[in-house]
Amino acid sequence: MHVLVVEDDELVASGLKAGLELHHCVVDHVRTGREAQHALEQFNPDVVVLDLGLPDIDGLEVLAQWRAADVHTPILILTARDALQRRIEGLEAGADDYVLKPFELDELAARLHALVRRAAGRVVSEICHGDLTLRPSTGEVFLAAEPVSLSRRELALLEKLLNSRGVVLSEQRLKDGLYGMDTEVESNALNVHIHHLRQKFGKNLIITERGVGFRLGPPVRFPGTKT
Repeated sequence: MHVLVVEDDELVASGLKAGLELHHCVVDHVRTGREAQHALEQFNPDVVVLDLGLPDIDGLEVLAQWRAADVHTPILILTARDALQRRIEGLEAGADDYVLKPFELDELAARLHALVRRAAGRVVSEICHGDLTLRPSTGEVFLAAEPVSLSRRELALLEKLLNSRGVVLSEQRLKDGLYGMDTEVESNALNVHIHHLRQKFGKNLIITERGVGFRLGPPVRFPGTKT
């Protein structure tokens, strides 16, 4: 899960980044509303954590601008503003959830996973694709009920593809989801991760669309299981 954190408090932001990475997330951080607007124009995070008390533009205004521009990315407001009317305003402006500071990191991570799950049209936490099962909240992966070990990047790539079945994802979009904004990426890095996933789950797990990108292949079937 690729998370954009919009938060001007460096202490809160660093804690969020470290904690969410422990929950198998790729995290990018910006400090202002303008930086957030630019970031959302440059890449497609799976979910946004938005503080309201930004130094340049009020977070509610940023949110309203995104929704007016038809941005459908799930957005969770994280703020110290605890007045009921402010919470109502945030939800009416287009927020998908609202969490008050101070907060429990485990609950926040669970809420973010739930937002991404709903955005992908799922009602349960597990993602199944034939005999392949992914539990995004724990980072566990199984093939025919047997655990499979994946690196953090492989896990992020698999989750991105499973949440986007039927959609061709460009190489750049996949790299953004694996590495975020500020990481230097070698030219063949994505292909290496794709190769590793194909080794573990079969060559048809990921279909290459020449000149366009990659998409999820047909449901994975483990040899010996019934179709």
